[in-house]
Amino acid sequence: MKSIRTEQAVGHVLCHDITQIIKDEKKDVVFKKGHIIRKEDIPVLLSVGKEQIYVWENQEGMLHENQAAEILYDICKNKYMGPSPVKEGKIEIFAERDGLFKIDSQRLYQVNSLCEMMIATRHGNTPVRKGDKLGGMRVIPLVIEEEKMRVAQEIGAGKPLMEIKPFKHKKVGIVTTGSEVFHGRIKDSFGPVIMDKCSEYDTEILGQKIVDDDRGSIVQYILTFIENGADMVICTGGMSVDPDDCTPGAIRDTGAEIITYGAPVLPGAMMLIAYYDYKGKKIPILGLPGCVMYSKRTIFDLVLPRIMADDPLKKEDIYRLGEGG
Repeated sequence: MKSIRTEQAVGHVLCHDITQIIKDEKKDVVFKKGHIIRKEDIPVLLSVGKEQIYVWENQEGMLHENQAAEILYDICKNKYMGPSPVKEGKIEIFAERDGLFKIDSQRLYQVNSLCEMMIATRHGNTPVRKGDKLGGMRVIPLVIEEEKMRVAQEIGAGKPLMEIKPFKHKKVGIVTTGSEVFHGRIKDSFGPVIMDKCSEYDTEILGQKIVDDDRGSIVQYILTFIENGADMVICTGGMSVDPDDCTPGAIRDTGAEIITYGAPVLPGAMMLIAYYDYKGKKIPILGLPGCVMYSKRTIFDLVLPRIMADDPLKKEDIYRLGEGG
């Protein structure tokens, strides 16, 4: 940076905050570091005793923090996202619609590993609503080498680090297993929980079928829901490893591809996730463990947003849930 006369500073960039003190009225920053000085700012600067000020000295191959922040934003931005105004070298990014937030974790790590710059985001594979803050980005120093920002752009490689996958409308069928419920010995309390959680998204409940502990009946109702237009079938009850718990076997009997039976998440270790191929469309079938009925948040809350956004689940996705699970 260099020191110049204030009257000659129009168009230059301040290198430090300027504080204005008015007795009994205020003590506040009147111009912040990074402010581009305008003609109308000169009288204010002189009134606070700044006849000489330090400004950024433009150097070949160096970028100001605001310019660098714009580059970081360009690396991240995608559809359904919008930025805050750049301020003190920082930009925040917000969701412009509801959806599933995804982040390329590996490339995010690579950018942050370059040092002197940072991108901080919320966790990926989580639901966001319109207006939610997705992350923020800035460079650490006031100026940074242009070459370093070029490396960051190469990591971006024209593919945004962030993505919002919009939630879709889903028709849901519920199959509840258990002789105690089927025969009316106890009242079903699983269905209302599932309906309540589905109501957080754009869903239509096609119905709930309560069946006895009969493998063939469970298969029949799952397939009937799918034939009647269900985009997802949720099975409750009979999900443990007891000999008379037949829901996992029934889901397998439909011919669906089992992605996982078991997950490194508590509560929710007995979760089953499968996909049934119906006329070329992959219909998710979920076998929910009993914990979903009484625990506020479970693996169901991790899986449901991805299904609502048509984001296919693989075995590896489930294995990774162990960290933080």
